[in-house]
Amino acid sequence: MGEVKVHGIFAGPFNKRVELALKLKGVKYEYIEEDRSNKSDELVKYNPIYKQVPVLVHNGKPICESIIILEYIDDTWENNTIPLLPKHPYQRSMARFLAKLIDEKLMGAMYKVCYGKGEEREKGCDETFEVLKYLDNELQNKKFFGGDSIGFVDIVASYIALWFGAIQEAIGMELLTEQKFPKLSKWIDEFLCCRIVKENLPNREVLVLLYKAQFAAATQKASS
Repeated sequence: MGEVKVHGIFAGPFNKRVELALKLKGVKYEYIEEDRSNKSDELVKYNPIYKQVPVLVHNGKPICESIIILEYIDDTWENNTIPLLPKHPYQRSMARFLAKLIDEKLMGAMYKVCYGKGEEREKGCDETFEVLKYLDNELQNKKFFGGDSIGFVDIVASYIALWFGAIQEAIGMELLTEQKFPKLSKWIDEFLCCRIVKENLPNREVLVLLYKAQFAAATQKASS
C-alpha cells in the first residue's frame, strides 16, 4: 500500500495513537522524530496551518490530526485484521462521540487541574470526574470499549490508560482510582497488558519525570 511515514514527538500521546493503530493493522512505517522547538521543514510543509504532530504521510500525501488519521488508517487498510471503528452507523457515531469527549472535555478539564488555581482547578476536577464516570458506565461489562478487541475508542483512550496516570502522579493527586472507577481501572489493566500496547507505549516512570519537570517549569515561570 505504499510508503508510510509518521511524524511525532517523544512520548507524544497523539502520535502514539497513530503508531498503535498502524501496529494493530500490521502496517510498516517509518517514524520521524520532530523537535517542538525546531520543527522540520517537512512538518511545516505537511501541516502548514497547525505545524503540529502527528502527521501521517502515505505515498507523499499528508493527513493531520490523530482522530482523522485513525479513521484514514481504518479505511485504507480495512482488510488488515479487525476494523477499528464499528460497522453499525450508531455505534460508529458513539465511538466518535467518546473520542471527542476524551480529546476536548477530559483533556480540557485536566489542563485546568494541572495549571488552574482555586475555583478553576476545582471545576477541572469536577469536569474530570464527570467524564471518567461516563466512560466507566460506558464500558458496562465489556473487556474493551470496542468489545472483545482493541478498537478506535480504546486507542484514543490510551491517554487515560498511561498519560493520565502519569499526570496525576506528577501533580500528587488521585483522580482515577479503582474504588471510584472500577470498570475503567479494569480496562486500563487489560489494555496495558496487551502485547502490542506494551511494546509501543512509553515508560510510565519517564512520563512522570517529564511531567514533573514541565509543571515545575510552569510554576517557576508564573512566579517570576
